[in-house]
Amino acid sequence: MNAFSYKNKELHAEQIPVRVLVETHGTPLYIYSHTHLVDQYRALSEAMAAINPFIFYAVKANTNMAVIQAFAQQGAGADVVSGGELYRARRAGVDASKIVFAGVGKSVAEIEYALQEDILYFTVESEPELERISASAQRLGKIGRIAIRVNPDVDPKTHKYTSTGKKENKFGVDLERAVKAYEHAASLPGLEITGVHMHLGSPLMTTAPYVEALEKVRPLCDTLKTRYPSFKHIDIGGGLGINYRSNQNAPTPTEFAEAVVPPLKKLGLTVGIEPGRFLTGNGGILVTRIEYVKQNAFKKFIVADAAMNDLIRPSLYEAYHEVLPVQQSPEMVFGDLVGPICESGDFFAVDRELPDVCQGDLVAIMSAGAYGFVMASNYNSRPHAAEVMVNGTQSECVRKRQTREDLVKGETLPEWM
Repeated sequence: MNAFSYKNKELHAEQIPVRVLVETHGTPLYIYSHTHLVDQYRALSEAMAAINPFIFYAVKANTNMAVIQAFAQQGAGADVVSGGELYRARRAGVDASKIVFAGVGKSVAEIEYALQEDILYFTVESEPELERISASAQRLGKIGRIAIRVNPDVDPKTHKYTSTGKKENKFGVDLERAVKAYEHAASLPGLEITGVHMHLGSPLMTTAPYVEALEKVRPLCDTLKTRYPSFKHIDIGGGLGINYRSNQNAPTPTEFAEAVVPPLKKLGLTVGIEPGRFLTGNGGILVTRIEYVKQNAFKKFIVADAAMNDLIRPSLYEAYHEVLPVQQSPEMVFGDLVGPICESGDFFAVDRELPDVCQGDLVAIMSAGAYGFVMASNYNSRPHAAEVMVNGTQSECVRKRQTREDLVKGETLPEWM
């Protein structure tokens, strides 16, 4: 189903008019579709059923506990990249035996927290990290299960900030030195070698990078299987793209499975995948109210009450998000959709055909369910937006809007001032 569609010329979130949600919760407002989340998860799980993969939801895409729980209830695990994400996943009901911990800079405190929780394994990014996990495991009397992240040097053909599998990226261990890294791991006490990990970047709009990377890591997997009896798993990461534009054709779950299942079967390993954007991206929108329509000598500026602090992807990645009027209208205008922050980079759309809206009208910024609220800040002392989840005709506020008091919570003034 399309989670957000027009009914009687009014944009709905599933069966609820967006306007009604705004009347209750105000703007800016993130709205998530529970049905979309579940449908995306099931579609991927069913397409990959031939190899019955572990599906670890990439929590960084959207950390709201209601979103995490929606996947946990379907049987998903979690891919976390910080102690905070681990805490969220556990609070949302994800079993620790289904959690994997990635990230290039894990602190001692984070490693010890994960060991005490007894997570499934660490995705290890470097030899020094192996040593740190070993030392922590010995100190706590635990076993640190590890899968080294290898960098297959594959170009994912995506934005340079979200490419993670090339030689110049900070992630993982070069494929050429991976065997020695595993030998080092085997020499350290308190570690158990469970698998290998790779992640190429995001969003990937073709399956070709996955196929190329799997071909590159196959010899390594064959070597590791013969050397380490506990080596039984490959995690191919996430990154599967979505359609941000109507003319895009991101791989469907079936197309993805057709490309990766055959080479994965040949490896004879259990398989993990870490979808994030694919599960949540088109399951969320950011609704904003128009404050002003400003015309200068060069162009028209539509000024919204949402800003780059609410959704930074357009400013950070020059990302495209479709903009739809909540009240459907065919009228369009050429210009910029911008926010109220004191930065020229505070925009959602530049030099584009946009809905011809007036002061007080509502517009929806689409495909905002991934890397939207989760990257929000309080820049310009702007409170965080509220988040709402809908399911059919039901809705629930799953994060309250911040107040001005919330903005200064925890701050104190020095006694000597």
